Amino acid sequence: MLYTQLRSFHAVAREGSVTKASRVLNVSQPTITTQIKELEARYRLELFRRPGRRLELTELGRELLFITQRFFDVEGEAMGFLESAHDLVRGHLRVGAVGPYPLMKFLKQFRKEHANVTVSVDLGNSEEVLQGLRDQRTDVGIVSEIKANPDILITRFGSQSVVVFVSTVHSWSSRKSIRLADLDGQDMVMREEGSMTRQVVEKALKEKKIRSNVVMEVGSREAVWEAVAEGHGIGVISEISLQPDPRIKALSISDHKIQTRIDAVCLKQRQHSSVVRTFLRMVDAVNGESLGFTKTPNS
Repeated sequence: MLYTQLRSFHAVAREGSVTKASRVLNVSQPTITTQIKELEARYRLELFRRPGRRLELTELGRELLFITQRFFDVEGEAMGFLESAHDLVRGHLRVGAVGPYPLMKFLKQFRKEHANVTVSVDLGNSEEVLQGLRDQRTDVGIVSEIKANPDILITRFGSQSVVVFVSTVHSWSSRKSIRLADLDGQDMVMREEGSMTRQVVEKALKEKKIRSNVVMEVGSREAVWEAVAEGHGIGVISEISLQPDPRIKALSISDHKIQTRIDAVCLKQRQHSSVVRTFLRMVDAVNGESLGFTKTPNS
């Protein structure tokens, strides 16, 4: 009973709400609420304040979260060790990724070699993918330009160029390329601030003292695509993510090369899992050209 109560507390503390914790644990909200109340009553402690409908950790709650994080990290490490006790690669691989390209081509190769592995894919920005790893909702992640982190193992996947795209009714639609300075003062549609594509583009603009005028910020690549197609502004996208669309015209940047690096990542304590280990070995050996991007070596 204590384990399930701690698991519910940990999920709510990490996610910030019972609703989100319910989705992570696949447990009903009333059950999670009951388990936390029982934990507080059992030890006569207040772990959460409840102003209105919000939940806030008390000081004791923050201290307990620090302990439960270590507890569930060790649990994950034990699971990874047990899974790696044999060489048979089977089970369920949960992948978090910033987009389907070039992941789906890679997964086709992975599944061909490991037919006993079931694969599920969850899409989000880099921050969401990393959070999924730490919450152990996913086993491996495909992200852009992750920074070194003591709990994350990084394997280089490749790199991809960033291009500009506009609606076919835009004044630039007859052009094949633009200069970076052409973006000065132009209306732009961008992903949320957690998007690595947005970060590398804004960094390049800032270095050249070019003003970006973000008129719309949306939470998915598909939403950016639709907003640009409807004429709301200019978009930026990784070249390998371009899709044929009669409403869209892609333009290269002639005088500046903007690239994002793709990394395959996992929690260090999960690297012993047979499916995770096999996935990362294949990433390390992959031919980037076969997936449509430039392979970059581990540094």
